[in-house]
Amino acid sequence: MDWEKYLREEALRDYENYVSPGKIKAYRLLGFDFIPARREGVWIYDDQGRKYVNCRSSGGVFNFGHRPEELIAELKAGLELFDLGDHLLASGPRAALAKKLAQLTPGDIQYTVFGVGGGEAIDLAIKLARAHTKKPGVISALGGYHGHTGFALATGDEDFKKYFGPLAPGFVQVPFADLKALEKEMDQTTAAVIFETIPATYGIKIPPDDFFPGVRRLCDQFGAVMIIDEVQAGLGRTGRLWAIEEYNVVPDIMVMAKGLSGAIYPMSATCFRPFLNRFFEEHPFIHISTMGGSEIGCLVTLKVLELTSKPEFLAEVRRKGDLFGKGLNQIQKRHPRLVKEVRHKGLMIGIGMPEPKYGMLLTITLAKNGVIALFAHNDPSAMIIMPPLIIKDAEISFVLEALEKSFTELEKF
Repeated sequence: MDWEKYLREEALRDYENYVSPGKIKAYRLLGFDFIPARREGVWIYDDQGRKYVNCRSSGGVFNFGHRPEELIAELKAGLELFDLGDHLLASGPRAALAKKLAQLTPGDIQYTVFGVGGGEAIDLAIKLARAHTKKPGVISALGGYHGHTGFALATGDEDFKKYFGPLAPGFVQVPFADLKALEKEMDQTTAAVIFETIPATYGIKIPPDDFFPGVRRLCDQFGAVMIIDEVQAGLGRTGRLWAIEEYNVVPDIMVMAKGLSGAIYPMSATCFRPFLNRFFEEHPFIHISTMGGSEIGCLVTLKVLELTSKPEFLAEVRRKGDLFGKGLNQIQKRHPRLVKEVRHKGLMIGIGMPEPKYGMLLTITLAKNGVIALFAHNDPSAMIIMPPLIIKDAEISFVLEALEKSFTELEKF
């Protein structure tokens, strides 16, 4: 197929006719009504040659940008020896990746079960917590987001689940970062407490320093499993390999996905402490994922972990996060009516605005100014800025200039 011609002339029409006319309507409203063609580093080029900095990164999928050469090379080399692998057989690449994760994750986390996406990995975490504790209750945060599959959907906000009828029972939500509310809801029927370290879809809400130590204490008190969702906050996004390291807490289960793929091959992981593995020792084939832990995908993820865990790489993320923070603080001073709050850890950035309508308006104006970013679904008054971690200083300046222009336009509006 002549892809360049197809992307330029037919792809958008075929997407509308055969994939989703509803999405195309939304894209037109937001200014995203184009087919991404060439993509390189932080940049996406549309079918007309216009370019945009990707400050969405699909929640962390594009931590190393688009089409990262080192990861593509790893995939090509792996194809000389490996394929998907049979999920029912032992696997060298899976063993090597699980060992690396055991070395890099906090505390005594040792075992890993691989999947394809974050929702699948969250589902397994909840299944494991219930199987281990033999209790039904699962507590999550209002405004949180853990995916669109069964148990993951049940942990989330009403907007995503209200159309699908009765979901699994036993799920309740409490305000994020509210230890008193959490303690009030917990009892001897609580199997698990699950939180994102920093809730992205809620607008990058940064918890206080004592929150996660308090969650750990309550889980120990009530015999509940502490599950931390690092699908978006992990893998260097905050300037630490894992965001939970900021709080000196070891969860019982840690879930990761998105960035593990290197934007090259789907991968997710549910990592857990040894005491939880007793259930899998009794039932080793109770959970399977046909495509989970693909052997060629494991090779890509091993390279992702090698690159991400380098101290100099993480230091650069923190430096660039500070650069963004300084620029946004200046923008806030110039536009105090629109920029109410700047929240960030490393390159996980949220901009709080006075009303929900401004999230959509800023999304549209940023697109006109060459930046793809999206308001937070569970708090539309917040804009999420999550660029690839490899973004350069000049590209940060481009994004800051686009934000300045966009807020100036919104002031006129």
